[in-house]
Amino acid sequence: MSGLPYLDAATVERLVPMGRAVDVLEEALRAGLDPETTPRRPIVDLPAGQLLLMPASTRRYAGVKAVSIAPGNPGRGLPRIQGTYLLFDGETLAPLAALDGIALTSLRTPAVSALAVRHLADPGARRLVVFGSGPQAYGHVLALREVRPVEDVTVVARDRRRAEALAGWCRELGLTARALAADPPTPAEAVAEAVAGADLVACCTTARHPLFPGKLARDGVTVVAVGSHEPDARELDGDLIARATVVVEARAAALEEAGDIVVPIRQGTITSHHLAGNLADLIAGRVVAGPGPRVFKSTGMAWEDLVVAAAAHEAAQQGPGTRAQA
Repeated sequence: MSGLPYLDAATVERLVPMGRAVDVLEEALRAGLDPETTPRRPIVDLPAGQLLLMPASTRRYAGVKAVSIAPGNPGRGLPRIQGTYLLFDGETLAPLAALDGIALTSLRTPAVSALAVRHLADPGARRLVVFGSGPQAYGHVLALREVRPVEDVTVVARDRRRAEALAGWCRELGLTARALAADPPTPAEAVAEAVAGADLVACCTTARHPLFPGKLARDGVTVVAVGSHEPDARELDGDLIARATVVVEARAAALEEAGDIVVPIRQGTITSHHLAGNLADLIAGRVVAGPGPRVFKSTGMAWEDLVVAAAAHEAAQQGPGTRAQA
């Protein structure tokens, strides 16, 4: 293992740009990858947080991501989420490479959202509201720009300094951007107005309760929610889910892990039949958006990591000087 190639964060980002990540995920689904067959991930509760193990395989490759989630880390100046990915040959199961797991997550999560938006959102969607100010918020701005002509961004976050930093970064990209924050408080009317006028809404937070009243979301808006993977945590309320055409990565995973779906079912607001389809159904054209909002709920799945990790490994093999050694 001492000589195992290691792809660090900068290398992963260089080898698989965001647009390429969106494309390889779509290519995998079109080639027949079935999200429903992905093994369930064990989630182990620890004194400091959680440990997630995310295995997946195809004929050519196998892999596993080990992710730790430590809620107390930001107070220590450390990342809340950390992890490593191991990629194996699919036939011999010999280890091929190790990758920075957080760079992989930061890339594939917004890429999956962008893939859903590519097939759900109105072609002219240009006004984006982002809830959150962490790495996923930044990633979603980049990813959604790959598939829609985003021009205007509103950042809604708890911390004004972080919200302003993200808005400033958006302006450096040539976008119109503003920040709305809870500390110090922004009038609720401003947040409501931003949501009501949005073409796209990206929810990238650690919230356990809905971020905004679902009635604010207009018909035709596309909302992606990626922040939670627990059945009791959600970013979207039952009103929005009930009105929306809802697409998930995989039905089985969503019905077990996605509080945005599980809670409305538990409350009797919807049934499991309300789900319009999974991501493979969407790509294949088997999902027809209704007249209301469109929602893509993501919990993160191991097949996504495997597809992007394999793309990074293959890109590294194509030329010298692309690997960062451990």
